[in-house]
Amino acid sequence: MRSLLTAAAISLAFTLFLTPVFLRLFRKWGWGQVIRTPEDIRNPSHAEKRGTPTMGGTIFIAGTIVGYLVGCFVGNNPPTISGMLVIWMMVGFGAVGFIDDYMKVRRQRSLGLSGWRKIVGQVIVTVPFGVTALNFPDASLQTPASPYISLFRDIPVLSFMAFGLVAGWVLYLLWITFIGVAWSNSTNVTDGLDGLAAGAGIFTIAAMSLITFWQFSQSCSAESLVAAYQPACYPTRDPLDLTIIAASFVSALVGFLWWQAPKAEVFMGDVGSMSIGGVIAAMSILSRTELLAVLVAGVFIIGPGSVILQRLYFRLTRGKRLFLMSPFHHHLEMRGWSEIQIVVRMWIIAGMLAVSGIGLFYVEWLSRT
Repeated sequence: MRSLLTAAAISLAFTLFLTPVFLRLFRKWGWGQVIRTPEDIRNPSHAEKRGTPTMGGTIFIAGTIVGYLVGCFVGNNPPTISGMLVIWMMVGFGAVGFIDDYMKVRRQRSLGLSGWRKIVGQVIVTVPFGVTALNFPDASLQTPASPYISLFRDIPVLSFMAFGLVAGWVLYLLWITFIGVAWSNSTNVTDGLDGLAAGAGIFTIAAMSLITFWQFSQSCSAESLVAAYQPACYPTRDPLDLTIIAASFVSALVGFLWWQAPKAEVFMGDVGSMSIGGVIAAMSILSRTELLAVLVAGVFIIGPGSVILQRLYFRLTRGKRLFLMSPFHHHLEMRGWSEIQIVVRMWIIAGMLAVSGIGLFYVEWLSRT
């Protein structure tokens, strides 16, 4: 518990108090937000954000790592392979986003990496994660991830290895890659208004942190576990360490959100939004809640879902539009909603979905006891 509280406190203090220092450096380096020219932009109110420091995701990524490592040291709780895998996804996807952001800033254009190049970068990050996560068993022969599709826990009948070792590994890696790419791009599309992605990320990953903490308290390897609860125990590896890294990330986001309150003094950029997706993907895989994450992190599906629907409708109707503009939060802007209205209401939706996911997770545990 000491590790958890220390990690959260350090990460919060890091982003809350050191962000102004980073902003001075960002301005010195010329890391300002690039906005499309007025004649190309469909929402002129965004033009005033030109020049605001961007790539702020590097701040809460650094804050998360510092808080996590200090918390592990103070609590005499050495980092585990599971915690390091979450950091790998966070930093790896953040690096892909950083390259995209840097290209925009350097060229002073709103176009960075092409879509396919982003996906290639995400695959390069995700495949090593998947391979590592299915190795390094602990004393109980439990690996960080499992070759099963999971909902509240592994679903026994949905094993990739049922197709044979080679085919099983291929299918498993395709599944892990799909999860990583999907969540990374979803969070990237959602980031478009001041504080939207950061606030939604706080609700989502806080819920995942609560889930892994409950898994820790109901771990199958816990000697103090009541016999009546044994049938509902969780074989998740390193659930406490997953809780610590998730709490560090949430606290870092909270401190960062202080500086994103409209009008934002810094934008997280793709480096930040994609790192949020990396943490969601890693936490869902390592906590065995991959399908449940669709509900818990459902707010991040609204944006990309609206983009997909817009394109399908456009093709089917030969030029008509379902929304005034996509993603959906920009449609609401075009309908006259203020930015703060959209952000706060999306936070409310994120909170309700996160609580619903936790509730279903707990009900499933009750059904087994």
